[in-house]
Order: sequence, then structure tokens, then C-alpha cells
Amino acid sequence: MKTLIVTMCLLALLPLARAEEKKPSRITSADAKSHIGETATVCGKVVDIKVAKYGLSGHGKLVVFDIDQPEPNPVFTFMTFGTKEGGPQEAIDAYKDKNVCVTGSITKPPSGPASIFVLDRSAVTVAPDAK
Repeated sequence: MKTLIVTMCLLALLPLARAEEKKPSRITSADAKSHIGETATVCGKVVDIKVAKYGLSGHGKLVVFDIDQPEPNPVFTFMTFGTKEGGPQEAIDAYKDKNVCVTGSITKPPSGPASIFVLDRSAVTVAPDAK
């Protein structure tokens, strides 16, 4: 009887084990505000950059990248840090004026546009330059 119960439980869990990890949906920066709380990939061009006045211990200064529309009315931002060696300038050089896709959980602060905070920069991909 115990074997039957264990077998039934395993069979019931089998679909969960076989379920493929769902790939985040790909959306535009303007559409991000409709996906607050979801994990998605937001793509667009970096058009403006701001560096925080103060840093965070162990990470350095936060760099904020506006996508597709700059201040005073940005539609989407992502935030990250530069490397310890290169500081914020390294992050700026990596993404300035480039088309990027950022994957993560979309949040909306009380004031400001929809955004993704990126601690692991592997979540940001840069589109290859057109030739």
C-alpha cells in the first residue's frame, strides 16, 4: 500500500518536474508600465545616464540608464553598478548609446518610471552594432 501511495505521489509531481522554465516575455520600454511586478525582458536604446551622488558600500555608485526617452519624462530605466575596478564609468562605457535588453522584475517607484534593478549584469545584453 505504501508503494502505491508513493508511486501515485510521484506520478502527480511528474508534470511539475517536466515543466519547462518559462522564458520571460520580451516587451518595449513604453509597455513596461503595464507589467509591474512581472519578470520580463525590456529592450530599447540607452539615451540618458545619471550617476548617483553617493555610493553603496561594496558596490560603488549606482548608475541609472534611461531607455528610449530621456529626462524629464523617461518611460523606463534600469539601474546597476560599475565594476570595482572600473567604477561607474565602466558601466557607462558598456551601455551608452547602445540598444540593450534587460531582464528582471519590473518595479515602479512612487515617483519615476518603471524600472529594473540589475545587480548581476549578465541580465543586460547589448545588441551587436549594425554594419
